[in-house]
Amino acid sequence: MAQGVVKTYDPTTGFGLIVPDDGGDEVYLRPGSLAGSIFRLLRQGQRVVYDVTTEQNGDYAGNIRVGQEGY
Repeated sequence: MAQGVVKTYDPTTGFGLIVPDDGGDEVYLRPGSLAGSIFRLLRQGQRVVYDVTTEQNGDYAGNIRVGQEGY
């Protein structure tokens, strides 16, 4: 489980970026990243807790929860 801040998010496409707290590379948001969450939108600067899936093209966020404790 990782924590970070939403850098960008486009609710129309579902794409965006998260800046992780650990200073690592940005993590991608893609359509479906919010699946299973009660939230449908993210705001720039919003704190999130998420799981990271590493794929060939980079790291992707999933199982996103909002807030520092993951509400």
